[in-house]
Amino acid sequence: MSPGEPTPSWPSLAAGYGVDPASGPPGVALPWATVVSWLEEARNYWLCTARPDGPPHVKPVWALWLDGAVVFSTSPESVSGRHLRADPRATVHLEGDHVAIVEGEVEWLVAAPDGFVVGYEEKYGWKVDPGDPGTALLALRPRAVLSWDEAELGGTMTRWVFR
Repeated sequence: MSPGEPTPSWPSLAAGYGVDPASGPPGVALPWATVVSWLEEARNYWLCTARPDGPPHVKPVWALWLDGAVVFSTSPESVSGRHLRADPRATVHLEGDHVAIVEGEVEWLVAAPDGFVVGYEEKYGWKVDPGDPGTALLALRPRAVLSWDEAELGGTMTRWVFR
């Protein structure tokens, strides 16, 4: 594990979910670099925020994995924008068989991170204008990531914890 990488552990699961410690220590069958590649290559990221009275609100967003965060845009007046102003805690998950569930807090960015505008246009064919007041940029900085490859669930399920 290199400096700055999260610490892998087996997730706490109810009996019967099939985590297989015989596959080696956590993080071996599913290295962090593989999870990062999934986060970089994903097209849709499902953003989960909490309504003021508690129920979740979920919507897909386009995003980039940059500098260890999910960076995305949304209108500050959108439902999720309003929720995140009141409570910065959020979860993002990928769709498909390569699962990465990112839990953390959102930071409202004052400037686009290096490479965001170009990378976003290359990925989505859409040029984001960071100067547009209707297009806020946010970064979900992970506290933990739960990940697994659906084809090898028991051997790959890993909880990654960030310092």
